[in-house]
Order: sequence, then C-alpha cells, then structure tokens
Amino acid sequence: MSLVRLNIKGISYSQTQNGAYALILNELDGDRKLPIVIGAFEAQSIAIALEKEIRPPRPLTHDLFKNFADRFDIVVKQVIIHKLVDGVFYSSLICERDKIEEIIDARTSDAIALALRFDAPIFTYKNILDKAGIYLKVNPKEDEEQEDSILVDDAISNELEIGEPRENLTGKSIEELNSLLNDAVTNEDYERAAYIRDEISKRQ
Repeated sequence: MSLVRLNIKGISYSQTQNGAYALILNELDGDRKLPIVIGAFEAQSIAIALEKEIRPPRPLTHDLFKNFADRFDIVVKQVIIHKLVDGVFYSSLICERDKIEEIIDARTSDAIALALRFDAPIFTYKNILDKAGIYLKVNPKEDEEQEDSILVDDAISNELEIGEPRENLTGKSIEELNSLLNDAVTNEDYERAAYIRDEISKRQ
C-alpha cells in the first residue's frame, strides 16, 4: 500500500462538543483534508508545538517525552496513521536507536504531537485517505494567507460544524495583544495564546 504524506492544516476549537477539537491534516500533493477529533490536552500540545514563539513555563508531557528520548538517543523518524476502525484512527511511531528501528503503537493525537517535536514527517495510507479524506472548496488566496496559521480556515470549520465564538481582538493594539499573550501563557491557556499570537502575526 502506498503512503501519502500529510501536513497539519490547523486546529478548530470547540466549546460545544464537550472539549472536542478537530485536527485537520492536509494531503501534501493533493486537495484532500483528513479531519481527526482529538482531546483538549493533545490539541493544546500540538498548538504549542506549532507556535514556536510560545514557550510553556513547565514542560508538557510530550516535551518530557522528547527530552527523555534525546537523553537516551532515541529518534522518532516518522509517524504513520495506519488504520481506521469505526471512526478511530490508529498510528505508529517509527523510532530508531543505535541504528535499530522499532515500531511503537500510539494514539494519533500523541503521535502527531511528538512528530512536531522531532520534525518527523506524518504519513497515512492511500486507502485511509480515500475512505476518510474530504474535499473542501477554499479560496486559493485565503488558503495561502492561512498556510502557517494553526487556526483552521472558516471553510473547514463550517464543513465540520465545529466552531466557537472567538474573542474579538480587532480593537486591541499590538501592545495590548502582547500583554494578553503574556497573560495567557502565564496562565497556561495555550489555546487562547495561540489565537492571540495568530492575530498579532496577521498585523505584522
């Protein structure tokens, strides 16, 4: 079976589905999106890994795993989403130590959080993408502008019917936004911090 490489398109936040979040993976050489529902902690961890400028005051669980692996010369080479059963995605970490490769089962959300920290590529099999991938009509210009944003574009949010009223930051100055960002990081409210960071980035 052929592998298809995926990139992270974004994360859609929701307060309406008991803390559910939608992680959107994008086919590297195609237009299909692969939405995966993940938990709040994993969404937070992925958001922090995507936002390089946000540094938590204490290491999160996935940061601890990365530090532990570095200490013992373990490298995550790639992540493969290898199975889809009853709407649940199953993944594997392909790890290497002393030139010996090991395959470790992992939840997909954990695997992706670790892939980001190891700069490891993410793959799935073509038959999984054929089964669960979706096509979305997105304005090309808007899509390009949102390329590096962790906030999923409105077209995806509407398609998945996952979305929440977000804090209106348009009236805030850059100084106010930076102050809010610092407060959010101090309070370990990383979802809000990522949203504020995104607003700051749009103005620069």
